[in-house]
Amino acid sequence: MLRFSQVDVFSAAPLLGNPVAVVHGADALSDEQMARFARWTNLSETTFLLAPSSSEADYRLWIFTPGGELPFAGHPTLGSAHAWLEHGGASRAPDQVVQQCGAGLVVVRRRERLAFAGPPLLRSGPVDPATLDRAAAAVGLQAGDVVEAAWIDNGPGWLGLLLRDADAVRACRLDAGLAGGLMIGVVGVGPGPGPGGGADREVEVRAFCPSIGVPEDPVTGSLNAGIASWLAGSRLPLSYVATQGRALGRRGQVHVDVVDGVVWVGGDTLTTVRGEVDLG
Repeated sequence: MLRFSQVDVFSAAPLLGNPVAVVHGADALSDEQMARFARWTNLSETTFLLAPSSSEADYRLWIFTPGGELPFAGHPTLGSAHAWLEHGGASRAPDQVVQQCGAGLVVVRRRERLAFAGPPLLRSGPVDPATLDRAAAAVGLQAGDVVEAAWIDNGPGWLGLLLRDADAVRACRLDAGLAGGLMIGVVGVGPGPGPGGGADREVEVRAFCPSIGVPEDPVTGSLNAGIASWLAGSRLPLSYVATQGRALGRRGQVHVDVVDGVVWVGGDTLTTVRGEVDLG
């Protein structure tokens, strides 16, 4: 039996964010055992905490979707760091945790809420017209509906579509057959106020990723990191709060800050399930 946590990420209230299943002390598990459990949980991601192999890391993390392994993902990073700390993990530095994963070392900052430093983009730049046409059609749009498009891949493979406003994002409808292997993130700004009210503009995000067994991810850290790398400082401010998940009955809030060129993506984390799991 191994210790198990299920953590709600990007929400201060339970059941409104994106859950991640976290298995502690998973060093003896095989890749197949991990993949089988991830398929069984049927969450967008399931993670496994192991001892680090890097002297610079506090722990090592394997991240699985129902469809396979990911080198990096955002909400599993925050949720797993939360679970590791909650179960007595002692980081080398008091103000941060260093996670080792397939994408390398990821720093998680410990302040009012956990925030990870977005990894560098593995692929960036413009999207060719044929791929843009297919991506737009896959979410119920035409290429002319897209204000701007770019590759914003920091591990999972994201392709970003900027739409005219938040209402256009909420109106998207996925055609999984057209999406094929594409990981499509859509973002729109305004017209309403953001979660903080005041002068904040509404930033709405959705993530479509049927190729990994997740038609729409409720709240997505890696996508929001890619969007900030792409648009913060131009079409988006350097500090803002994005909302995601309303189409799925969630109220995720993703806190984004770009400081000295580093994209920090943060969110509230809350353990909703604690116990043990038997993986056979």
